[in-house]
Amino acid sequence: MPHLSKGSRGPACKLPLSKVFNYVLKVIHTGIQWDQLVIEQDGCGNNEIHYTRIFRIFQRWSNDGSLQKVFESTLMFLKENNKLDLSVTHGDGSLTPAKKGGELVSYNGHKKIKGETILPVVDRNVNVLSPYVRAPASRNESPLLGQVIDHLKIICKKTGLSLKGTIFSWDASIDCPKNRKLIFNAGMTPNINENKRNRKTKKRGRKQIFSKNIYKERFRTIERLFAWEDSFKKLLVRFERKTNNHFGMKLIAYTMINLRHFC
Repeated sequence: MPHLSKGSRGPACKLPLSKVFNYVLKVIHTGIQWDQLVIEQDGCGNNEIHYTRIFRIFQRWSNDGSLQKVFESTLMFLKENNKLDLSVTHGDGSLTPAKKGGELVSYNGHKKIKGETILPVVDRNVNVLSPYVRAPASRNESPLLGQVIDHLKIICKKTGLSLKGTIFSWDASIDCPKNRKLIFNAGMTPNINENKRNRKTKKRGRKQIFSKNIYKERFRTIERLFAWEDSFKKLLVRFERKTNNHFGMKLIAYTMINLRHFC
């Protein structure tokens, strides 16, 4: 894996980085603790690597951007194989409960849990495009949409994709004139269910652009992504105190989801 860093200090790892990556993937998929990881033995009957070494390497990849490069390379691979469909993109927020607290963790009064929120965007084929916006669970999604669109633009610039003509679908939580303007300025068309805000009468003026059929696609795109993400048991509940470690696990999960076409 060319995007995984080898480290500049300390003894070099004797195992191929791809094998270390597979050990990390096993932890994320099964949800076991690091010290419970079953490690293969060498010719002398000793473990070929210590679990703490695996964790330190994973932590380095999470902090130096290696896992981000691995994830972004999947988008290039999907583009080369014509697996991306940017005619419609769907986005939503997902809250992960954090039992032990940590960075970017706060209390969500609506769901009555402490946790962290992430706002990914997927294309029509449930390929993850931009999973970079994270926030405490107490933050509302609406003010974060500007960051979502900025990251989406950066990803498209890196991969040579275009957002012009794309329909950007989200639920009513982000419905406001400012967000609709942000979407239009990015060359996209918003498909947002109107937030009635407890109105007892219909809103005056021209109706907003909205397609119910496209909105229904959310349940087989972004909601399907969250269901696939839950198959990685380490992501069901956040036990990592450092947000970069937890986000690194999510990047690995999204990488594997994007590569499912080639399995």
